[in-house]
Amino acid sequence: MLKIASESPVTTEGRLLIEGSEAALREHYPPEACFSFSPDELNDSDSTFLVARELGEPVGCVALVDCGSYGEIKRLYVRPEWRGRGIAEALMDRLEADAGNLGLGVVRLETGSRLAAAVRLYERRGYDLCGRFGCYREHPASLFMEKRLD
Repeated sequence: MLKIASESPVTTEGRLLIEGSEAALREHYPPEACFSFSPDELNDSDSTFLVARELGEPVGCVALVDCGSYGEIKRLYVRPEWRGRGIAEALMDRLEADAGNLGLGVVRLETGSRLAAAVRLYERRGYDLCGRFGCYREHPASLFMEKRLD
């Protein structure tokens, strides 16, 4: 049975999930096109790092960063052998519920067009393209998306 809980991103398992996320990004993009947070950057009071576990085994993760007027989604990742089982959907369900509970009416993310499965997931969930936000600079690999939760 899948369980999702807030955990520390700086544990060995948290770091391994984030390393898997980074490796998946690097299959499609060079380092200068990857705008991801490290475990240490996600280990603060403004971030929630969610881990999905199946029979105790960590199978996926996602992070929510509280940016004040919106939440930013970082590091959605499911280990390859666990994909196609609804784990990303379950992680996003929990993240969006947590964002709503924090009073965040909008969640945003930065992704890339080469991550077609991720973009399809976000579109199915009601995310629309939006303008650049936060500290991101313009980059041809970036797509910016948002969803209103209210």
